[in-house]
Amino acid sequence: MSRASGAVAAVDLGATSGRVIVGHVDQSAGRLELDQVARFRNGPVRMTSGLHWDLTGLYRDLTRGLADAFRREPEVASIGVDSWAVDYGLVRGDRLLGEPFHYRDARTEGAVERVHARVPFAELYRRNGLQFLPFNTVYQLAAEGEGQSGWLGLAESLLLIPDLIGFQLTGAKVTERTNASTTGLVDVATGEWDDDLIAELGLPASVFAPLVDPGASLGALRAEVAAELGAPDGIEVVAVGSHDTASAVVAVPMRAESAAYISCGTWGLVGVELERPVTTDAAREANFTNEGGVDGRVRFLHNVMGLWLLSESVRWWERDGETIDLPELLAAAASVTSPVAVFDANDPRFMAPGDLPGRIAEWCREHDAPAPRTRAEFARSIIESLAAAFAGAVRTASVLSGVDVETIHVVGGGALNGLLCQRTADHAGIPVLAGPVEATAIGNVLVQARTQGFAEGDLESLRALVARAFAPRRYDPSVR
Repeated sequence: MSRASGAVAAVDLGATSGRVIVGHVDQSAGRLELDQVARFRNGPVRMTSGLHWDLTGLYRDLTRGLADAFRREPEVASIGVDSWAVDYGLVRGDRLLGEPFHYRDARTEGAVERVHARVPFAELYRRNGLQFLPFNTVYQLAAEGEGQSGWLGLAESLLLIPDLIGFQLTGAKVTERTNASTTGLVDVATGEWDDDLIAELGLPASVFAPLVDPGASLGALRAEVAAELGAPDGIEVVAVGSHDTASAVVAVPMRAESAAYISCGTWGLVGVELERPVTTDAAREANFTNEGGVDGRVRFLHNVMGLWLLSESVRWWERDGETIDLPELLAAAASVTSPVAVFDANDPRFMAPGDLPGRIAEWCREHDAPAPRTRAEFARSIIESLAAAFAGAVRTASVLSGVDVETIHVVGGGALNGLLCQRTADHAGIPVLAGPVEATAIGNVLVQARTQGFAEGDLESLRALVARAFAPRRYDPSVR
């Protein structure tokens, strides 16, 4: 039943921070407003066993944020959770068997070869449609028990990060489909777990929870959780596009199929939205992925390293206590007039935390390119390299999918980076429309709102509401 308007709470968990946001939706009035009620830090913790997420601390912080949300807006109708992909926790009964591993942990280095020895990558791609990334869940699972404690053999359930949070909130053990599509264990044609592939890889089929679609109810908050949050009885948790990019793409204000999107944050996810997957040899060789989207759409995209290159460089420079003003650094980068190196933003050496400026300089020396000398030059080199990689990925997506891309939408934190948006338009030779910045939270809110009856219609109807509420900024290619 349709209701005129209402409020929902979005828990949006990123690789460096998390937020709790209350979204107010009134589709008939064109109202779509976000109220951030909590923000908290997130990041890896290095233990003797490797690099992990502090899920215990993350759950503590997000529940505090939800309590703030109910104090501020007692009429919140539901909660939805999204996060990054591929990482998971193992559960036995009601117990989490250790903190989840971080996707940047090095434990999968040998596991990749073991997986491909059983199922060659070309066959994997035909079946799961996923680009090769060494941290995909399928490789992480192959590493379980090797140098570890064999937790997979003890587990009753494997739950991805948003599903783990949903389990803690409601007790439901399910896996949301858009995020499941990033594991490498879902059949790209059917959208269901590939039981044959799971068996071929020697994985226990019993740990994979039932799949649910965005918009499904996980059930009401557990009574003790509702009491802790100050929430009314019966508040439900709704499955959204729980892979943060799936939620972000819901909020891309595309009005035509001729558009590409870049969901730009820690990662830059560059692609087009399709009705059917593309699993050709050319797509595999270009390392493009087919991931699940809301309403059965396909996110045909390529991962680019993203603003991680800049944020980790800044973190490295600040390690001795210095504070760097990012807007000032970007302004200085925009003022650089001398040519800077355009390096391969997807080089694997840039994956791990640490001295990224040093690795960029190393790449330049190896390729006879002038290495940046100042921080402004490093920042400009990063921006130019990302813009070139983004533009190249858009061109490749167009060729592989047959979509004649005429416009690029940049959403997420990268939409605030005017230099990056302008240089992406320049490299691509087509306009860039920047915004909304909070695309992931907006997509999370809209899927919940549609479930609650505060909005209705297909993705195009939801995107029309986004376009009315958040006018994008246009960057035209520079005339040269």
